[in-house]
Amino acid sequence: MPTYFFYCRDKDGTAGLRREIVEAHWSFMDGYADQMVARGPTLADDGKTPTGSMHMVELPDGEAARVFAYEEPYAKAGLFDEIIVRRWRNALGVTMWDFEGDPDTNQRFLILGHGRADTTETRDGLLEAHRKYFIDGGYLPRFIERGPLYNEDENQWVGSAMLIELPDRGAVEEMLADEPYCKAGLYEDIEIHRWRFGGCQ
Repeated sequence: MPTYFFYCRDKDGTAGLRREIVEAHWSFMDGYADQMVARGPTLADDGKTPTGSMHMVELPDGEAARVFAYEEPYAKAGLFDEIIVRRWRNALGVTMWDFEGDPDTNQRFLILGHGRADTTETRDGLLEAHRKYFIDGGYLPRFIERGPLYNEDENQWVGSAMLIELPDRGAVEEMLADEPYCKAGLYEDIEIHRWRFGGCQ
């Protein structure tokens, strides 16, 4: 079954609305429990204030992805300023619940790289170097999730979505500085968000 990546960016001033309907949001997500790969809010630099919602979910097709994105309670209530939906490949083949990590001494981040147009061939040529960089740099055990983003037909690479645990934002920026895709200029923009495991626990 295909996997989809969703990032929904909160509108300013909607923290109260988010709190009001969070249980409806959780209830909606419970219906996708068996298909969920990763979920959780992005946060401001204070590590507390929500700025958006991220989900990686196995779904049968684009119509099911549309329902997930736009019929969800936060979306229906107008909480979001932007909703990003992409096909995503689970490069690690795990869910976030397989990751233990050490959140007491580290921070967790969503890295969202928006790929430049018409770079699929160049990206494919750098794929092995990209993988080797994470292995040789000792980053692989730090990844909660990692994988490429594609268009709906999965014939064009459109970026990367990664979840990682590192000491701080500076460590994320240091990792990205020499990463082969970054050095080759494949990304039009890279977003780094504080992130935490989601759910009603």
